[in-house]
Amino acid sequence: MTDCKGKSEWPELVGVQGDVAAATIEEENPLVTAEIVKKGSSVTQDFRCDRVWVWVDDGKVYRVPRIG
Repeated sequence: MTDCKGKSEWPELVGVQGDVAAATIEEENPLVTAEIVKKGSSVTQDFRCDRVWVWVDDGKVYRVPRIG
């Protein structure tokens, strides 16, 4: 359990275009920045309450976006 504020995950966005998902995430929780990441890319492993990785494959979200 974290102390992050606002909505923390978006399972309903799996299958949605990455840019649409990112905009939805930032609208539903203005405390975070949604960053689109292509499948196979490397990202930092530090945990941050102000970041959501939006993992995409062929432009569509394939993993549940969540704060981290």
